[in-house]
Amino acid sequence: MSAPLLYESHCHTPLCKHAVGLPVEYAAEALARNLKGIIFTCHCPLPDIAPNFTRMDPEQYEDYVALVGEAQDKFAGRLDVRLGLESDYYPGVEPWLEKLHARHRLHHILGSVHMQVPEYKARFFRGDYFEYQQLYFQHLAEAAETGLYDTLAHPDLVKNESPADWDFARIRPYIERALDRIAKTGVAMELNTSGVQKAISEINPSPAMLGMMRERGIPVVLGADAHTPRRVSDGYVSAMRTLQSVGYTEINFFLDRKRQTVPITAALASLKS
Repeated sequence: MSAPLLYESHCHTPLCKHAVGLPVEYAAEALARNLKGIIFTCHCPLPDIAPNFTRMDPEQYEDYVALVGEAQDKFAGRLDVRLGLESDYYPGVEPWLEKLHARHRLHHILGSVHMQVPEYKARFFRGDYFEYQQLYFQHLAEAAETGLYDTLAHPDLVKNESPADWDFARIRPYIERALDRIAKTGVAMELNTSGVQKAISEINPSPAMLGMMRERGIPVVLGADAHTPRRVSDGYVSAMRTLQSVGYTEINFFLDRKRQTVPITAALASLKS
């Protein structure tokens, strides 16, 4: 096992109301897995949504910063602990996020389209799941074009909303158009290993979509989307081998919102199971 190289770039805190474990527990797991660091990206607060069942409330944002700060202090000199955020995208939310992102120094901002949450679904779902899938990928491309985000999270998450209505061949042209737009922005996309736990048990995005991303030169960031400490860096080895199978040779993470790149071969050698 070589020196630590990788970061967990997608993990949560109890403030999102559907994760367990304090940041210090996630950081301890990252250290045990021989990661170089961990970037917390809990679900951002949003305006005009109350009560919040899937994210921190606006008044809890400073609590979130403080929780991550405690882990930074405890692991100083042993593990690089950083503050990030997973921020939802939907049309009209941009002014809120611009102000939120400016309040603290963030190292990695994930952009997510959470089409499964009631507020988004009430606004955009019209009873046709194929149209809903199309809108999801349109919003994903729009998110990249805002300039608000470093990485687009779990970028085919919509397939789990109604698995019976997911037909990759049918939706593929819409994915291609979205990826063409995303590639022009330089925004990275995530390989999220938590997809194996969802209704369609495969990584997000699927290997087929990863191949399409590779054709367009879109960089990939690895994230486990950990909602419990034990899931920190879960599935990384398998995920990186899948990346190699579609032609990727490098993996990425963000520090100070600047993309860092390491060879997959070196990253694989650095991990401890």
